[in-house]
Formats: sequence, structure tokens, C-alpha cells
Amino acid sequence: MAASGDWTGPLRRRLGDFELTFITDRTYTLDGGALFGVVPKVLWSRHVPCDERNLVRCGLNSLAIRTREQLVLVETGCGNKLPQKQLELWGIDPRRDFPQRLASAGLAPETFDLVINTHLHYDHCGWNTVRREDGSIAATFPKARYFVQRTEWEHAREQHVRDRVSYLTENYDPLVESGQMQLLEGDRELAPGVSVRVLPGHTRGLQAVLVRSRGETACYISDLMPTAWHIKPTWVMGFDLFPLECIDNKERILEEAVRENWLLVFTHDPRQAWGYVKRGAKGYEFVPA
Repeated sequence: MAASGDWTGPLRRRLGDFELTFITDRTYTLDGGALFGVVPKVLWSRHVPCDERNLVRCGLNSLAIRTREQLVLVETGCGNKLPQKQLELWGIDPRRDFPQRLASAGLAPETFDLVINTHLHYDHCGWNTVRREDGSIAATFPKARYFVQRTEWEHAREQHVRDRVSYLTENYDPLVESGQMQLLEGDRELAPGVSVRVLPGHTRGLQAVLVRSRGETACYISDLMPTAWHIKPTWVMGFDLFPLECIDNKERILEEAVRENWLLVFTHDPRQAWGYVKRGAKGYEFVPA
């Protein structure tokens, strides 16, 4: 099913014995040049709408996975701890109500067992925590275990001049310090049918989430392939720290997705929640679900 109406979700579908729920932390904007890197605007603008400043409206998309035994959340959007200047700069929808909308969809924050961050950029882990009235930081999902790759957290802690604007320590350090966030070291199954695979490119520690049940597979591919527009292997973002690795890993994932008919879930697409990929006369093509 393509998402084209209420982009805040939720959208639901079955995957084997599991239920997948797509829901967003609403939208923000990204510069088209940054979103498509070295791809000229004359090419990407044929497919992608933008405003007069070349800004592209993008989704902040999360995936909830209900297995037979557990409730898992992949990504937590921008959150509500960003300064007003950044909210305006990135065109973030001011309605910061993701936990309430999760609850309205029957996914109350206190019912989640696992939270998986594919990486620690502010637009992927913002609702990991909330700031209380007294200024203290608390876990948004109080009983959940959180997971991210150790290499990602170590890079986030560096606060490197290249990308420190993308990392907000309050989103993750309190969870690591309390032991609620576990730092992974490579691929791992986190729950029956739910696993992570490290796919460097966007960052060194980026991980995708694979969901398997009764012979069906879904893959939350994150910023390795942030939208359906990025199915072309060489269409990578200017944000990517390791663009050549990104291209190589995209090609591997696309081959596997075609061969095994994976459902791909997109982290920033403003129109398509999920879909399939096939090989066409001009390369890989997107097939709406």
C-alpha cells in the first residue's frame, strides 16, 4: 500500500505472523543538493518536488513491529528537545506529539519492549528521551531496552566538526549511562525474527533492521537508502561520510531485496512508506506495496 494521504500514519500491514505499523514524527525539510549529493538538480528535480529554495519536504518515519511476544520500535524521530533556531532552520513540523500519536494508534510508549536506533543523528533518535519540567532527562519508553552500534555511539561522542550538528547527546548518553541502551558490536538478532545488519556508508555504524516471519522479509533500510528516489545505487546523499561504501552496500542490498522480494521501509520518503524493488530495462525500479 502506498502512503499518499495522511502522512502522519498510522499505516498497518501483516508480515507473516507479525504486524507492521508505519507512523511518523511528521515532517521536516532537507536541501535538495544535500539530499542527492553530486547528482545534478537537472536530474533529481524530474522526480522530486522542491520549493524555490531547493528544499525538499521529507518524512520522519518510524516502524513499529509487533511480534508474537514483543513490541519493537525502529527510530524515534526528531523529538522535542531541539532549540527553536534548529526547528526553524530544518523546517520541522512544530507539532511535537509523536508519543501521543503512538498511544492513539494503540502503541503507548510504556508498552514497547525494544527501541532500535539505526544511528544517532538527531532526526532518528530524538524521542529516545524527553526533558522533564525540572530539566532532567528521562527515557520516553521506560521499560524498553534501546540498541545502537558501539561504533556509532563512539563517533557521536567525538563531536567531530564535520557532523556534530547532527548529534544531540541528551538523546542517548543518559540511556548509555543508565544501562538502558546497549551498544552492539556487529550484526545481531535482538528478538526472534528481528535482527540488525551493519551497513557502513551514511555513517560507519549505520545499521538496517531486518524483520522475518513465515518466509517474508521487511528491511528498514534507514539512510543507506532514505527514500524510494534513492534506489538508484549512485544517488547518495551529501551527508554520507563514506559515499563509495554506501554505493557498494546499496548494490548488495538491492540485489538481495530483488532476489528475496523484500519489503523495503523508507526512513525519509514523504510519499511512500514501503515498497518492493525489481530490475527493469534501466536498472532498479520501485514497486509500490
